Amino acid sequence: QVQLVESGGGLVQAGGSLRLSCAASGGTFSRYAMGWFRQAPGKEREVVAAISWSGQTTYYADSVKGRFTISRDNAKNTVYLQMDSLKPEDTAVYYCARHDGYAGPLDRASEYPIWGQGTQVTVSS
Repeated sequence: QVQLVESGGGLVQAGGSLRLSCAASGGTFSRYAMGWFRQAPGKEREVVAAISWSGQTTYYADSVKGRFTISRDNAKNTVYLQMDSLKPEDTAVYYCARHDGYAGPLDRASEYPIWGQGTQVTVSS
């Protein structure tokens, strides 16, 4: 059974940085694209960033381009989200998810059947 466990969330001031990690167990991590999503109170879940199985293709939401960086270490079964220049509007629960392995788009939540439990990120102004 595949499990995804996020860590690294917390409280940070605007302009600060956080690095989220998502450790996968079970399954074959290196075969699947991975994504980071977030959900703020009262809002729908939205894609933040995604990365192909090889790491050669990445996707970023316009709202985080130039500030966030997604990466992966297939040897450690871990995907990361480096978040710099954080803004109060980045406050949300952040989830990592595993893509279904088919050729669907990386930016669509419906293409990700396996999700972690989420980690809270709070950015104070």
